[in-house]
Amino acid sequence: MPEHPEPRRPRRETVTHATALGDRPGRGLRTRPLHPPARSEIDEQTTLGHTYVRSLMRSQLRAALTALGALALLVGTLPLLLALPAPEALVWAALGVGVYPVVWAVAHWYVRRAERNERDFTGLVER
Repeated sequence: MPEHPEPRRPRRETVTHATALGDRPGRGLRTRPLHPPARSEIDEQTTLGHTYVRSLMRSQLRAALTALGALALLVGTLPLLLALPAPEALVWAALGVGVYPVVWAVAHWYVRRAERNERDFTGLVER
């Protein structure tokens, strides 16, 4: 028997993924990715990220066109109102008082819709 045994070679290990601080192998703890997949898709300007942004832009455009259509109907009917044989005071009341609450309501609806679209998009990206 030799007096000096052969030195042991260190065991080779393959690292397949990084673990968070405090994680021990075999405990089943997983780390969250640093960036959620949708956010990284958008940041890297991939096709999927482009699709996400395009869907937000389409929903915002749809809301804007709906608000514009409602305002166009309102403004488009004003000449008809002016053409009616009505007292001048009624016409001025309709123009001065009746139009502004409708315009405000359409604007309020549009802002709420745009914010909801952005909130939905942010929720999608953050998941």
